Formats: sequence, structure tokens, C-alpha cells
Amino acid sequence: MNNEIARFNMIEQQIRPWEVLDSAVLELLASVRREDFVPPARRALAFVDTQVPLLDDAAGPCMLEPKVEARLLQELQVQRHEKVLEVGTGSGFMAALLAHRAMHVFTLECRPALAQMARDSLRRNGVVNVTVLDVKAEEGARGLPAEAPFDVILLSGSVAAVPEALLRQLKLGGRLAAIVGGLPIMQARLYTRAGDDAWSQSDLFDTVAPRLEGFGEPTRFRF
Repeated sequence: MNNEIARFNMIEQQIRPWEVLDSAVLELLASVRREDFVPPARRALAFVDTQVPLLDDAAGPCMLEPKVEARLLQELQVQRHEKVLEVGTGSGFMAALLAHRAMHVFTLECRPALAQMARDSLRRNGVVNVTVLDVKAEEGARGLPAEAPFDVILLSGSVAAVPEALLRQLKLGGRLAAIVGGLPIMQARLYTRAGDDAWSQSDLFDTVAPRLEGFGEPTRFRF
């Protein structure tokens, strides 16, 4: 497979049709080697419009579809002076994309094998402004108070609801993107901090993504 042709086709046939038209985002996707962040056994899926399992458990953590990653990156509008928090490092690919646009990225991963995989891939690709932190599953929902506030927070997976503790770690004007809700359909949503106790939100697009570990689920009523 010619990776450069496959990358070009991914951008033109999957990502552009999903309203990703920011030239800086498209150039970044053309230059960061997505295939370097895919597990070797699944490298043939690097440019396919699908979620790529990162471990042997197919129901476990995945790389999101290229078009979803690209759209989230576009909507966050990360700037060079900004500090970013990602929850759910996974392969490290999204952290790499964020790092090319931000001053520094802190990314939290509760699976040691994935944290090490991401560190190795980031190092091989010369990405030096990312700090990968091993955390317990329940710690991801608490964010990273020691480094707060953040200009941008990204949840790289789905949650039933975004914890207020994370929203409070945004700077005024800061943005948080997450995939929110439950099956059969979820919404990618963008939150913006508008005041001490105020956040605006907008729904971006419908999608489905694996759950992030350590985030609560809605209480089910019993009769």
C-alpha cells in the first residue's frame, strides 16, 4: 500500500466531506503519520473510515475514525500559546495532532500498556511537547487540577455526561470537546466557559465512540 496515496484519499474522501475545511488542520493531517500510531497488527486500517482497536479486546479503547478526530481538532481551534488536557491518550495520535498546534499537551491514560505505546510513538515522531501521565481509571474524570486551568480539554472517548470538575478546569473562554450520551447515538459537543459558573454548549455532530473508563453512568430507576 502506498501510504501517501492512502493518506491523500483519506483526507479528500473522508475528512473534507465532513466539513473539515480548515487548511491548517488539513495540512497537519497530511504531515503527521497516522500509521505510526496504529498497532502493527492493524496498520492496514490506518487510513480506513473505521475505529481501530488498540488492544486485543475489540470492545476496548480504539482510535476514533479519522474524520471524527479531524472535526474535533477543527472545532477546538487550538492556538500555539495554549495549554491542553486530553483524557484518554489511547494511541497518542490525537495528542500528537494537538501538540503541533499547542504550547503543551498533558494527556491521561489509565492503561499502562497504552501509555507506553503512546510515549514510544510520540518519541519516534519527534513530538516533545506532550506529557503522558499514567492514572487510575477514576482519576480521568477529575482532570488534572495541579496543572489547571487549561485553554482546551478533549475527552478522546464517550461519556454519559461531562463532569463539572472538568469544566471548572477551563480558563475563561476555554473550550472542552466530548462525545456525550448513550447508544444508539451520541453527540459530539463543544463547551465554552463563559463565566465563573457559566458554560455555553453546542452540538457538533452525531457519532458513537467507546466509553472512557472511570466516568459515571446515569442512575437507572428501579420500581
